[in-house]
Amino acid sequence: MDQNIAFLELKYGNIYGGFPNFFAIAEVALLVYEGRSKKIFLDTFVNNADVDYVSVYSKTNELGHTVGRNKVVVNMRTGRTRPFLEEFHVDKRALQFSFKQLRPVHMRVKKFMFDSMRKYQIDTIITFDGRRDIFLCERAGVRFGRIEIVDLQKELNKETDYLFSLNKLSVISGFDMDGSYLRSNNLEYWLHPIAAKQLHPKSAAWDAARLLMIHNEFYEHRADFLVRAQQLLNKIQTLKVVDDDGDDKDDGPMDGDMEV
Repeated sequence: MDQNIAFLELKYGNIYGGFPNFFAIAEVALLVYEGRSKKIFLDTFVNNADVDYVSVYSKTNELGHTVGRNKVVVNMRTGRTRPFLEEFHVDKRALQFSFKQLRPVHMRVKKFMFDSMRKYQIDTIITFDGRRDIFLCERAGVRFGRIEIVDLQKELNKETDYLFSLNKLSVISGFDMDGSYLRSNNLEYWLHPIAAKQLHPKSAAWDAARLLMIHNEFYEHRADFLVRAQQLLNKIQTLKVVDDDGDDKDDGPMDGDMEV
């Protein structure tokens, strides 16, 4: 595996109290793995609009199994969070203000992606259940052209006949971060400290790093990876945990979705 591979992750959500099918991009992370040198490069885009959006994340047990889902309201500019109230609805004037704040986002995402793909001469992008990630990028004006887009979740499903979540796969791969090092069961990579500071749980950059380690464990140490995957499933079955759909992201119908 000598070529450069990019791992793409987005964070997005609905405007708090707004339309349920309107998605605003909060973060974009493009993590590039240089196969020959084993160097890692990380470019991130963070939307700094003064807009509150709803972030949905999974609660998991020690096996990476989803035991619940939480919603929290996050302000894109400050990163501050507050509780989500299901009955909250924003008034028309405030919603229009949010739309105005979000107007420049398409242009900024398009420029970010174009600059990064050109800088690293990317010809392959890896996603994880990335249908909506790609959709949102394309609606922002990103043109992937001849770039090959691979959905790792689908590739793993072909191999295992099981729809693993990113959380379960992180357990299987033994993902860990220690200072400026990314580690897994069989691999270790050094990150530049500036890049390492951008990685924190629940961020797009964090998920891109997890995706890198899972991808490389699977393709470079496949036999070990598959044994560990089966062992995890056996543990889940033994504990009689009722499995969810194995999906960290909302993969519902996209018809009629709006986004920024």
